[in-house]
Amino acid sequence: MGGGDTVLFSNPWQPCNHWSKVSPLKTRLIINLRSGRAARHLDELREFAARHDAAIVLTERARHARELAAAAVIAGCELVVAVGGDGTMNEVAGALIGTPAILGLVPCGSGDGLGRPLRIHGSIARACDILLHGRSRAIDTGTADGHAFFTAAGIGFEAEIAHRFNSLRRRGFARYVSIVARTFWGWRPQAYHVEHNGAREEFHAFTLAVANSDQYGNDARIAPGARVDDGLLDLCAVPRITLWNALPLAARLMNGTLDRLPGIALRRSDRFVVEREHRGLLHTDGELHEAGTRIEFVVRPQSLRVMCPVESSV
Repeated sequence: MGGGDTVLFSNPWQPCNHWSKVSPLKTRLIINLRSGRAARHLDELREFAARHDAAIVLTERARHARELAAAAVIAGCELVVAVGGDGTMNEVAGALIGTPAILGLVPCGSGDGLGRPLRIHGSIARACDILLHGRSRAIDTGTADGHAFFTAAGIGFEAEIAHRFNSLRRRGFARYVSIVARTFWGWRPQAYHVEHNGAREEFHAFTLAVANSDQYGNDARIAPGARVDDGLLDLCAVPRITLWNALPLAARLMNGTLDRLPGIALRRSDRFVVEREHRGLLHTDGELHEAGTRIEFVVRPQSLRVMCPVESSV
């Protein structure tokens, strides 16, 4: 890494498979100290940045990471690193779509819905090593009602869970499970009309997710078989959850066999249009938005480059 301002790629969609030939890269780390492990490892991150001539900036408020990432692109940074949870990743990556800049990840949250399938999940030291010795790979991104997402977007039960989880001052997987358990009993399925691939279907779904990655995070695979580089999105409609099917559903969600559970509807397309009766919440990688009765989900193929381990097959 270094402070050079060389523009490495004339085609922003073309992945680079020759990391050793193009370094050093002008690098900036964007750190959210309110996210998971980031504050505990700040000294380690500062030492890494100093050793490799990279800059560090700290977020100060909500949505600040996106502003800092956009500023990094304008400043000619070739590698912009999100240090935080899925929300930080979403903000930083959203500013890099369609630019020559590469997204780096130092996952510090509990979910890590993009880092896990890209094999970036693990220790801070391993993530930093990938920044040094990995390679850039082009992946797809999605939009939901105009909002960018990189792992999954959704409506229904999961949007309500994101709303309640985001209101907590302290988070973590145990608190997430607690919120799910408390919210579950009062939630009712809703009717959704879904247009895709020239067809129109109706689902009565407890929750409805549209995924770019195969999972939400924490290895909870909502879309088994989904890939971040296939030019498609995967929709999963989950039917009414009862006392009898809740445990089998949770087990299959965690072992990657949700598609084998009766009643689960999985569809694959480059575009979904979902209509519902009432306005409500929409989440994108856990970030909340108000949305109307019609929501369009669209894939943008090969629109973001991410620094991945050399052995990653994405």
